[in-house]
Amino acid sequence: MRLAAAVQAQTATSSSLPGADGLEISDVSAHRLREPDSHRQYTVIRLRTRNGTVGYGETSFVSADDLAQARQRLLGQRATACEPVRQRLASVPHLEAAINVALLDILGKHTRTPVYQILGGPTRGKVRVMTPLPGDSDEALLDSMRRAKEAGFLAGLVPVLPPAASNQGQAYVRSVRKRLEKLREAGGENFDFVLDGTGSLSPGDASSLAAALERFHLLWFDEPCRVLNLSTLRRISSESVTPIGLGRRVHRAADFQDLLREEVIDVLRPSLALNGLVQIRKMAALAEAYYVAVAPHHDGGPIGAAAGLHLAASLPNFFIQQVPWAGTEADRTMRAELLDGGQMKIADGFAALPTGSGLGVTVNERALEKFKE
Repeated sequence: MRLAAAVQAQTATSSSLPGADGLEISDVSAHRLREPDSHRQYTVIRLRTRNGTVGYGETSFVSADDLAQARQRLLGQRATACEPVRQRLASVPHLEAAINVALLDILGKHTRTPVYQILGGPTRGKVRVMTPLPGDSDEALLDSMRRAKEAGFLAGLVPVLPPAASNQGQAYVRSVRKRLEKLREAGGENFDFVLDGTGSLSPGDASSLAAALERFHLLWFDEPCRVLNLSTLRRISSESVTPIGLGRRVHRAADFQDLLREEVIDVLRPSLALNGLVQIRKMAALAEAYYVAVAPHHDGGPIGAAAGLHLAASLPNFFIQQVPWAGTEADRTMRAELLDGGQMKIADGFAALPTGSGLGVTVNERALEKFKE
């Protein structure tokens, strides 16, 4: 009955939940955080309702003007009308994404329901995860991979060598191949790799790499070059069997349609910080019609990572969730304090679904103030 009421609240603007009096938004605040060693930055958005219910979301950066605009448009609005409230911030996508997650967190807490239930899940009992492997050298990457395996990960995102110029040719391709050979030898057969092109390669180098790395059976080649020219991407995709992942900088679902229609994408990579849960579900629905998998991109903090698990549980065509891993003791301590000790547990390459109401995490308000920039 609670879930039916929650769904009704999302689909009808005029409807109201039983006992929803007091769920008008009374405060909007932002806490910009920086991890001490990795210097990873993200902003936690907190919504508070008149009856004291608090919801949290996360994004990359929020300016003072963005925050003032959010307060002007959200204060006094009912938090359970998620879609109409979210649309009020359509002109500020990154803030809209965080507000969307915070509203779902409030709705889940009010109905004592996990967010993935509100989104129509779960479609699975656990979520496959991967983590970026930091390091500027082969030795640093090997060390990162070993520590990631010890933490329970069985898939990693490997950065390409920074190109010194465009169209570097076979010497560059051989260097990247040697890096992956070392990692594969040390990681073993059960550790999978994604090559992260970061959109920095020329079409020629991206095409050569995709063809040369076919035998490595990468999960996919991520952002081989900028999404500028469909014909260029079509050529890279058609000349190699290496899967291509794209989309971390794309915001609107309609922007993916040409990529899907032209069959130049194998893995959809929408950013959690830029899109939020509802928007990514729309993108995933488009991708499912083309048999394209979804692997959301996330390079922020633990609240965003928790939101990613709920999203993954609700998507039939979900593949794997990117989760930043705190490689140092100082970073791990900060992330643990933010969630009051409730860090994500990884085992055999998977994370368990949260079981509590809303996002299923307890945010430590003192830690927000302690680590706030």
